Amino acid sequence: MDFETDEDEDFPDIEDYPTLRSVIRFNKLIPSVAWFAAAGEPLGRSALQTAREYMNNLGFPDAFVAEVESWEDAAYAAGNPEFNSDWWEAEEQLRMTLTDAALELMSEEDLSLALTHVSATASKVITRAIDGLAEEAELEDDELIRAVIGSAVQACHQAALVLAAGEEADHPFALKYRLFEQGHWPIAITGSSFHIL
Repeated sequence: MDFETDEDEDFPDIEDYPTLRSVIRFNKLIPSVAWFAAAGEPLGRSALQTAREYMNNLGFPDAFVAEVESWEDAAYAAGNPEFNSDWWEAEEQLRMTLTDAALELMSEEDLSLALTHVSATASKVITRAIDGLAEEAELEDDELIRAVIGSAVQACHQAALVLAAGEEADHPFALKYRLFEQGHWPIAITGSSFHIL
């Protein structure tokens, strides 16, 4: 959805909120991402470096990358009961901090509107991408498909929040989104392993 053409709705004035310009540009770029195009392929040097920066900047320097080679293995990794709650809590703390920072720059209503549009765009684009991929890969696990879509939409939301708050490109959420841009699915940190398809 294009912020600039939906004039009938109460969009924030981007002149008043400069960081929203970045969110608008980001929203327009979501359809151009090659979602999951490299899933299951070996991680290249750039993706490995991005993963390492993400782990370091999030506070998990001792974690290591565990490359996931198939959608079947991804389903196991995503449903692993050893899910690292410290990882989830670290991301949640970052989300709250970014939200507070963004709210110093704009109203809660305007931030919510911007993030809702990003999530709507992402949901539509990513669902279409995973539907095509599921047919090609004969992927019939509905629970896994929902998890993949939810994870990618959340990453878009988080990346937009980074932009709305005026944060830097080395923020963990920006780095996680970059892994999606590189065609992979960063699944989760489980135990001391960062599982990436």
